[in-house]
Amino acid sequence: MNVTQLSAFVANKPGHLQRVLKVLADENINIITLTIAETSDFGILRMIVNDPEKGYRVLKENNITCSTTDVLAIEIDDRPGSLYKALDAFAKMNLNIEYMYAFTEKREGKAVMIFRFEDIEAAKKALIDSGYNIVRKIDIIGENK
Repeated sequence: MNVTQLSAFVANKPGHLQRVLKVLADENINIITLTIAETSDFGILRMIVNDPEKGYRVLKENNITCSTTDVLAIEIDDRPGSLYKALDAFAKMNLNIEYMYAFTEKREGKAVMIFRFEDIEAAKKALIDSGYNIVRKIDIIGENK
């Protein structure tokens, strides 16, 4: 049920982000959604891609520092206050969120959020027990992509 996130370390200088994106594009790796956490010197490009294993391999082959991480993709209602309610539920379950970002595409009136939890297995169990739908990788990228 986990989704594999690909993360790349990118110097905060002209052309460095473009280089990462070119490597992925040249290998026909599609970025489904992404976020960048940055400082003045560097950024961490976090991405959900159609083939994280290949993406990891080709970035490494091109001397780009990268890693893979398990994250959870969770459906929430797409209306005001839904994210607040989800975060409130997570707090009541004592789930520590390391970071989160939004999936760019809606699914049948639901928003999909990507969450990195401190303890992903505990988070998964608590979320399922609380009625949240955890989106599988195949649900996000489709079987034929």
